[in-house]
Amino acid sequence: MDIFLQQILNGLVLGSIYALIALGYTMVYGIMGLINFAHGEVVMFGAMVTITVVNTLMGAGVNLPGPALVLIGMLVAIPACMLLGFTIERIAYRPLRGKQRLAPLITAIGMSIVLQQVAILIWGRNYIPFPSIIDHDVVTVFGASITKLQILIIVLCLAIMAGLLLMVEKTKLGRAMRATSQNPAVAGLMGVNVNTIISATFVIGSGLGAIAGVMVATNYEQAHYYMGFMIGLKAFTAAVLGGIGNLGGAVAGGLLLGIIESLGAGYIGTLTGGFLGSNYQDIIAFIVLIVVLIFRPSGLLGEKMADRA
Repeated sequence: MDIFLQQILNGLVLGSIYALIALGYTMVYGIMGLINFAHGEVVMFGAMVTITVVNTLMGAGVNLPGPALVLIGMLVAIPACMLLGFTIERIAYRPLRGKQRLAPLITAIGMSIVLQQVAILIWGRNYIPFPSIIDHDVVTVFGASITKLQILIIVLCLAIMAGLLLMVEKTKLGRAMRATSQNPAVAGLMGVNVNTIISATFVIGSGLGAIAGVMVATNYEQAHYYMGFMIGLKAFTAAVLGGIGNLGGAVAGGLLLGIIESLGAGYIGTLTGGFLGSNYQDIIAFIVLIVVLIFRPSGLLGEKMADRA
């Protein structure tokens, strides 16, 4: 029972991060019908920029508590990633709007590779350790262990996701986003600036990705130029699992995928008689993706939608 509870807690931490990143995928898809495969690299840039800022402050002799340094780094990373998201939309995707679906898909994959190479030029190919400035104090819950940092990650992710859902449902910007999602042409006739709304969607999603990148870097105490690729694919899987285009589905899919992956990592050795170990946990997310696409392509909370012209 202790092992089961431990895997559930691990899954909630992992799933919260997946859900936060999945919101970026599902927002862009809901507005444009486009999968932004470069979103994982935005997450990576958020982690890298934060580490760079923290190391720079420490090298300059700034004497602040660890959480304050991380907060400053995150406050720099968020606008940097927002600017990156805006640039990606403006340069790579906007010129292809209305073109064949294959063109923006290939462009998205190409942009992902370009951003990885840019990260190599700036930070190199090696893993970059996160400075040891955050205490990983452990809290015991019914025999299972979780750090205070991981508790903060779960709470912060849930708060951000709730705030985003509230913004989409209750604010003028949210109404404009929903109108654009339903019919961009009609929304434009009603006075909505579709280009601005699409750019805002990329900017908000990139800001969420930056926060997720900081969470990943602080939790695992390292970052790498390739880290965004795998975590981005898993977050995309979470968005599909919950129903891509559905914000609530992205949250539910992220949490569920995190728990499934964590339980799989904990029990895959037992279930396979020791043939597979926990290092094979990455295949679980993609098995889930295949099963969902076969039996429920619209996801758990998604609805069948007609293809846009």
